[in-house]
Amino acid sequence: MKRLLPILAIGMLTLAGCANTAPYGGNVYSGNQAGAEQTVRFGTIQALRQVQIQADSRAGGIIGTGGGAVIGGLLGNQVGGGSGRTLATAAGAIAGSVAGSKVEESANRVTAWEMEIRRDDGMNVVVVQKADQAFEVGQRVRLVGSGTNVTVAPY
Repeated sequence: MKRLLPILAIGMLTLAGCANTAPYGGNVYSGNQAGAEQTVRFGTIQALRQVQIQADSRAGGIIGTGGGAVIGGLLGNQVGGGSGRTLATAAGAIAGSVAGSKVEESANRVTAWEMEIRRDDGMNVVVVQKADQAFEVGQRVRLVGSGTNVTVAPY
């Protein structure tokens, strides 16, 4: 069992980072966007701010929390004996679930740009997308899509 513990820990922590962060970038289109007609507007970047996008976990946080609880419980079970071991196992499971949840949450964060863009029609809009390309204030850009499905691309 002691040999299995490091393997379980590495496996759970690896799975904790399984959020799909690709859709947050300007160079990635979803399947339903491919082949669909999209609106194109032009504008100029007025302000840039680096932010974080908290990606949703594919498993809804269960992997980090559950995996951490299992690993914490196994570690706690290695301490003491009798009722002390039972308490250590319970405490380890609780601490492990909290730690696992935090690890998964931080692994699912993506660096992004919050871009304030003055469109050519005079309207200012803000778009947040993954920082997978360089942008700068004053740069001309294309806004592709509409509503909740807009990406910013260099012009």
